[in-house]
Amino acid sequence: MNTDERHAARGRIQGDERHAARSRSIQDGGGVAQDDRGRLQRRHGFGHWCAHTGWRHLVGVLAVGFAAFPIVYVVSASLSSVNSMTAANNLFATVTGRNYALLSCDPATVAAADVSDCNYVAGFWQWFANTLAISVATAVGTVLMGAAAAYAFSRFRFAGRRVGLTSLLIIQMFPQMLAFVAILLLLITLGAISPALGVGSKIALVAVYLGGALGANTFLMYGFFNTIPKSLDEAAKIDGATHAQTFWTIIMPLVTPILAVVGLLSFIASFGEYILASVALGGSSTDNWTLAMGLYALVGDSRSPHLTLFAAGAVIAALPVLLLFLFLQKYIVSGLTGGAVKG
Repeated sequence: MNTDERHAARGRIQGDERHAARSRSIQDGGGVAQDDRGRLQRRHGFGHWCAHTGWRHLVGVLAVGFAAFPIVYVVSASLSSVNSMTAANNLFATVTGRNYALLSCDPATVAAADVSDCNYVAGFWQWFANTLAISVATAVGTVLMGAAAAYAFSRFRFAGRRVGLTSLLIIQMFPQMLAFVAILLLLITLGAISPALGVGSKIALVAVYLGGALGANTFLMYGFFNTIPKSLDEAAKIDGATHAQTFWTIIMPLVTPILAVVGLLSFIASFGEYILASVALGGSSTDNWTLAMGLYALVGDSRSPHLTLFAAGAVIAALPVLLLFLFLQKYIVSGLTGGAVKG
């Protein structure tokens, strides 16, 4: 073996020794680190877990309990056989389905003892149908009108655009119910010309809701529309698409999250609204009432309030909103936060 080969062999041996020493050092260090970690965990124990993680679980449990207690209380009251909210303090002390059965009763066939209660809620399902029709029409109209206005503000440049956006921002600072006197006078005047738009008309109530929701929802959609690249519009224009085709076939599918959010918020707002509904429909037949008006009538008489019937009706009234929220929940977060990226 010549000198070069001996040097090469010695180098390989030394390299193998250094690699083996480094591996032993890493393994020893890892063992020490694991031992230190175990000692730290044993030293801190439950107190360390509570300080860093446990309090979050406690806050979560308290928040869930705080939110769930009113629901449990109302469900308990709806199943109570005693017409008193104080009796519901003992949760589920008595359980009966009488209150729910009375919501679908017929005064002509119900027992004599239940005739009085049945007369109060004889129109419950009519109120429910009216409310669903008004809420769905409001939600659909709000989405279509708001999307069209937001698209115009986002894509077009015209005189008064900045003033219009500022006006929308200012208008949404004032709740619509501040103008209920003016709305009543307006409906009375319109009713003298066209009864379909006057007091007692559900179409008039939908028009009132649409006018009040347009400002806030347009501004909300405007921020989301700005996140859609304008290059898509330009590419569609090059391919020969009109503004209407671009809006319906390209832009609308991309802004589905904000459409779902606006539709959900409009549905919830109109579903439980009472003041404007009582102004627009208050002088009409009870068959035109909304669910909020009908349920208020159950407890509006302080001499004989039907509290348990009110609780049963409230539980049923909460179901459409709950189901719609569960169906659209995947769009809610992206729809609310998307417009904050650019706008």
